Amino acid sequence: MPTRQIRNPQRTAQMRKSGASVPMGMLRVATTMAVPALLREHGVDPVPLLAEFGLELADYEDPENRIRYSTVTRLLDRCTEVTRCPHFGLLVGQRAGTSALGAVGFLMQSSPTVRTALEILVRHLWVHSPGAAANLIEDGSFATLALSVHRTGLEGLDPYLDMGIAIACNVMRGLCGHHWEATEVRFAHVPPRHLPPFRKFFQAPLRFDSGETALVFASSWLDNPLLSADPLLHTMMQQRVSEQASLAHDDVASQLRRMLPSLVTTHSDALAVAAKRVGLATRTLNRRLAAEGTSYLQLREEARYTIARQLLTGTRMPANQIADRLGYANASAFTRAFRQWSGKAPAEWRALKARRSGRVSGSVLPCATDPRLPSRDR
Repeated sequence: MPTRQIRNPQRTAQMRKSGASVPMGMLRVATTMAVPALLREHGVDPVPLLAEFGLELADYEDPENRIRYSTVTRLLDRCTEVTRCPHFGLLVGQRAGTSALGAVGFLMQSSPTVRTALEILVRHLWVHSPGAAANLIEDGSFATLALSVHRTGLEGLDPYLDMGIAIACNVMRGLCGHHWEATEVRFAHVPPRHLPPFRKFFQAPLRFDSGETALVFASSWLDNPLLSADPLLHTMMQQRVSEQASLAHDDVASQLRRMLPSLVTTHSDALAVAAKRVGLATRTLNRRLAAEGTSYLQLREEARYTIARQLLTGTRMPANQIADRLGYANASAFTRAFRQWSGKAPAEWRALKARRSGRVSGSVLPCATDPRLPSRDR
């Protein structure tokens, strides 16, 4: 007997569909398509659970449907709780790959090399997912593909980040073939209670309580040609992505908000670097930001505050490590800045947040580390 779907008259405020760009605060449902099936596999009826968030099974029938970021993070957190599966986000991400990124994914797949494909991901991920950003960093013989969330006020980010890094791993395997392997996988949260699913999927050393969520791999993979390279399809997808981007009416401040988290955490947040990223001279950038009612320094501090809260909430990193991660001279400078932002010292804010959420940190687990890795986060 088919399952009756719950109809919610207010769901149009929660779920929207558009053939164009994804509005800020929204996410294409494609990357979370596996949620209903996974709930069933864990013995949970998806209909009433989805209804808690104003969603229906029909919302998962079209990957182009849009869902609010805050709904996605809360939904994944709730699924983790109800199924008692601490790696639920990982399971969702395992079932999505490059094609789940829509036009951006097809543009990547038709690229000539892995490097070009990842540069497209860094430049255009926001077209698929306006609240997230990717960054590619080369450090000698290693490359790091890092993911970040620059939207504020999101709760329960751990399952969402697990989903994102699992998708990134599938993307790399899809681009490079089954011989590709990560040198290390980093997580910006405490170790989960059950590690075997993570070890089985990533097949690489795992580092939790890290300052970033990222894949580290040999940089030699970047110059590999793609078997799926298709110049004609690439041109068509370039046009499609450009159309979607132009419809988003993206201002300069929004562009900087997306890229500043990764620039801040890699200490590449100089004004000149940011201006080059958005294709403007520094004076022009400052004028444009002033016209939009903000400034570069204000946006940089906003990014620092967002990252600081994520690391204080999700990890057990001490204040001095977070300070270094955000580019402060020492923990005292970070504490002064954080107190100006929140009215509380980092330790006080973290304790209050933990009490309110009832969070209990996992036990410390040793993680394998390759001594040849870049020094950052070692």
